[in-house]
Amino acid sequence: MSLKYLILSIASFAHVCFSYGTPSRNSTYDNPILPGFHPDPSCIFVKEWDETFFCASSSFSVFPGVPVHASKDLQNWKLISNALNRREQLPTLAITNGSTSGIWAPAIRYHEGTFYILTTLVFDKELQTNLSRWDNIILKSKNPFDASSWTNAVHFNFSGYDTSPFWHENGKVYVTGSHPWELQPGINMVTVDIETGAVGDDLINIWNGTGGLAPEGPHHYFKDGWYYLMIAEGGTGLNHMETIARAKDIEGPYDPYPRNPLLTNANTTQYFQTVGHADLFEDSRGYWWGVALSTRSGPEFITYPMGRETVLYPVTWKTGDWPVDSAVRGVMNSWPLPPVNKDLGGSGPFIKDPDNIDFAPGSKLPAHFVHWRNPIDANYVISPPGHPNTLRLTSSKLNLTALDGNYAGPEGQTFVGRRQVDTLFTYSVVMDFASEVEQMEAGVTVFLTQNHHIDLGVTTLRTSNGTLAPHFTWRAVSQIPTPDPITTPVSANWTGKPLVMEIKAFNLTHYSFSAGPADAMSMMQTIGYGAASLVSYGFTGTLVGVYATSNGGNSTADAYFSKWRYIGQGQFLD
Repeated sequence: MSLKYLILSIASFAHVCFSYGTPSRNSTYDNPILPGFHPDPSCIFVKEWDETFFCASSSFSVFPGVPVHASKDLQNWKLISNALNRREQLPTLAITNGSTSGIWAPAIRYHEGTFYILTTLVFDKELQTNLSRWDNIILKSKNPFDASSWTNAVHFNFSGYDTSPFWHENGKVYVTGSHPWELQPGINMVTVDIETGAVGDDLINIWNGTGGLAPEGPHHYFKDGWYYLMIAEGGTGLNHMETIARAKDIEGPYDPYPRNPLLTNANTTQYFQTVGHADLFEDSRGYWWGVALSTRSGPEFITYPMGRETVLYPVTWKTGDWPVDSAVRGVMNSWPLPPVNKDLGGSGPFIKDPDNIDFAPGSKLPAHFVHWRNPIDANYVISPPGHPNTLRLTSSKLNLTALDGNYAGPEGQTFVGRRQVDTLFTYSVVMDFASEVEQMEAGVTVFLTQNHHIDLGVTTLRTSNGTLAPHFTWRAVSQIPTPDPITTPVSANWTGKPLVMEIKAFNLTHYSFSAGPADAMSMMQTIGYGAASLVSYGFTGTLVGVYATSNGGNSTADAYFSKWRYIGQGQFLD
């Protein structure tokens, strides 16, 4: 891919400044608006909250989960809270049993002063408990800028996933969702008491789509006397698409749009593929917008480490007519964007902010840091005695692959990371780690799931003469063929010193993994290279971060990390 298509973050297309009220499409912006691991977007515009846009996205097995971003200008998006931020809100997140299980497809809505998120906790298979494979829940908040305001989960009995609410003028709340694909696929609807989770006895099937695989992700809209039902079809791969139908009564019958699909990049050569799972919203000026997930893979669908991301597109929706979506591209022409405004609260950073984190005493882990499932809190300590401005990780028995690449068990894995949100980036930490116990290991990783990650660690191993010594260990775990692991002794001149551990995405297709003494950066050495295709799989997106493990041993060791840096250095948009 030619570098002429690289749009550097520091020199990205500026928004074209035209008069604010003109109806023509005279603004330019870049997709994705939420780059990296932000799939299945659902977004709303809330005039009462100082004309703010809110988006929620899927988090699968990471914790904290269900990130909620806000923006006032549709381009500067800030993480204001994670709706799942306390273990007691949903304790069963700790026992998800598949690499793509966990939290699927939140739908965020606002009604009479309260924000609601409906979502589904999915297990890879039925558990030997009283839990269904599909655990549908409601989370509520009066103030989404305050993470503590999100309630514990209210559960409701719906056999399926991708649930979404609609408040009807008759006072009822109708919830639509996708019937499981292993049964008869389609979109079902039932009334739900949104406060208690009580489900009515009025479950009906309202539409099964146009014949595409896996009809899912339904959302209802009411406009000009019509109930519109928009869904995703075709599976979340290259055949993904968005279709729509409408009816005069919410229970149907629903007539499909004659020109379906409403939105897709299937059967094209576009770099942005898998477009679908969309949501629509109207701003205060009467302009309609859509958000959808998309994968920057091209039709080859081989290299897409950041997975499914959130894209934005303008929508034309004339009175009494069907909505008309704009095709998703990397550079979009749109309705006039609201004026730039970054005056937002909340605990997290803007999506494009770099990391420059020094773990100051008294601080907490940043809101955009995540673990794989619920963490053991005692394994993560900021500025412990004798080690100011560090993050101490206590090793877990399990390594990043854990038991079988799908489940970890209650003891969890010691890992913390952040989303990769740039095609090109440099991530580094200073690591202080020494252990006299064999197989103890700490390091850095590009992590997608337990069965897809690339690691550079320092591991205590036996040398040829039987003594224990630190070794650099580089490995890749993937469901496609992987290169041989690399093991090499740490230089005697570096032993006992803090080391800089660095991961760099230096082109579209590969990461480099390097290390060197923290006091002599000129001595950095590249230990291994990993193809981004090794971590291009499934529903999630790559994380970069740090880990510590005993690789199955019963002892523990501490690793100290400082000077956490993440710098985005460019996006490929075409």
